[in-house]
Amino acid sequence: MEPLDRWLVLLPAADPAAARAAGGDLLARWRQPHRHYHGEAHLNAVLDTVEILEAHAADPDGVRLAAWFHDAVHEGRAGDDEEASARLAEAVLPRLGVASSRVESVARLVRLTATHEPAPGDRDGAVLVDADLSVLGGSPQEYASYAAAVRAEYAALPDAAFRAGRTAVLQRLLDRDPLYRTSTARKRWEQSARRNVTAELHLPAT
Repeated sequence: MEPLDRWLVLLPAADPAAARAAGGDLLARWRQPHRHYHGEAHLNAVLDTVEILEAHAADPDGVRLAAWFHDAVHEGRAGDDEEASARLAEAVLPRLGVASSRVESVARLVRLTATHEPAPGDRDGAVLVDADLSVLGGSPQEYASYAAAVRAEYAALPDAAFRAGRTAVLQRLLDRDPLYRTSTARKRWEQSARRNVTAELHLPAT
């Protein structure tokens, strides 16, 4: 399915032209040239992974909408980007016929990606977070490509500053037990993700 079709199917109550315009704006954001990792390929990967994990979700389509918005704003400002993305969802979705309760849920899920720490029993949060972090469980080669793309997004940072921030993020991930919140994600990616993250942490400083 084409990316725009994946968006339109989530908005049955929307005016088709308005839905297409909103989807086009979102795709333009995901296709911004400064996005080496957080681009359209990442969006599609998260949507694909939600398909794998959707049985764990309470509102799978709400999670899909959150996936569309979760990095819609990406300027490399942790916390601020997620807040701006959530506010974008709150502005766009009501105009497309999305119920207020779902808009609230989508915005909450987008904000959750700032910490990747869903509360116990938060089924939709667990699915979105696990989908967003599924990249950690790829092959060593896939993980290396991901890590290099993240570094490229922060090319303006000196190596020491990037390394310090990246180390804090990776250590926080390793400290999670389990790293993934859904049983499906744990079976598929827990061991490989821990191996990959640990390997990156032990890379020699450059």
